[in-house]
Amino acid sequence: MSVSDLVASLRESRGFRHKTDIAGVVSSLAQRLPGGANDLGQAVAVGDDCAALRDGDGYLLFAIEGMVSDFVQAMPWFAGYSSVMVNVSDIYAMGGRPLAVVDALWSNGLEAAQEVLAGMAAASMVYGVPIVGGHTNARSDHGQLAVSIVGRASALLSSFAARPGDRLLMAVDLRGRFEEPYPFWNASVGAPAARLRGDLELLPQLAESGLCDAAKDISMAGTLGTAMMLLECSQAGARIDLDAIPRPVDVPLARWVTAFPSFGYLLSVREAHVEQVQALFAARSLACAVIGTVDDSRKVVVHRDEESELLWDFGGESFIVPAP
Repeated sequence: MSVSDLVASLRESRGFRHKTDIAGVVSSLAQRLPGGANDLGQAVAVGDDCAALRDGDGYLLFAIEGMVSDFVQAMPWFAGYSSVMVNVSDIYAMGGRPLAVVDALWSNGLEAAQEVLAGMAAASMVYGVPIVGGHTNARSDHGQLAVSIVGRASALLSSFAARPGDRLLMAVDLRGRFEEPYPFWNASVGAPAARLRGDLELLPQLAESGLCDAAKDISMAGTLGTAMMLLECSQAGARIDLDAIPRPVDVPLARWVTAFPSFGYLLSVREAHVEQVQALFAARSLACAVIGTVDDSRKVVVHRDEESELLWDFGGESFIVPAP
């Protein structure tokens, strides 16, 4: 696939289209509040992986994830597992540590909810995050699931802290497999719990050590869509080398850049700290590569060999941040 064809397919992808809805939702909500966008203010603006609320000498982190209904119906156990896993990832992506989750579950009868609940329980045990309550409706005509999480951080990793000159790093666990036919790269189920928790602990360690202050976990928008979210929030741009993206040897690039990995993060790191950050991930057998450089263009350009293409121009088109 050419770079131009890849860009065209990404712009029409489900992951990208879901993310572009965010700007409209935030704009509509802000218009209905007395103080507008200021009423949505917090330690970091809307658009990060979690709400970050100042609390004593640190931050209370608060997030929620909803599972798409076709995923819940087709793979109920893994949907339940993922609902906890992705919330945990959001907390760590902000430099925090999770405290507990609650869920909202709809099903057509209790029997239909069993696999979802089993998956949630499994992830709760693996990641050491308790399920402390929630809402249940077992008399719905279809299944649906959302899970919310709270955590704490003493220092933040934020989507709003990338700076021109930073190196854009991708850290990912390649020891996984796709949950066919979905774009979910599963490097979690069956892996040792202690290893998974230790890998995630790298994120708050980076924040607390000052080695990094800007990060985002790779979401349903994939590697490039997540990079766009990070860069737009930071009012920056970047030039990204597609060949530098770490990926499994047998997975085509076009599929990999739309994948949602169970452990996958983008980090914007000052050049002086790059080697030290990479060494921390390498010590835990996690891939971590420089895939681009942050600049002040407010444009995201992707390239491979001699071919390059404009993926997005934030000056002319919003992705997740509403236009002023």
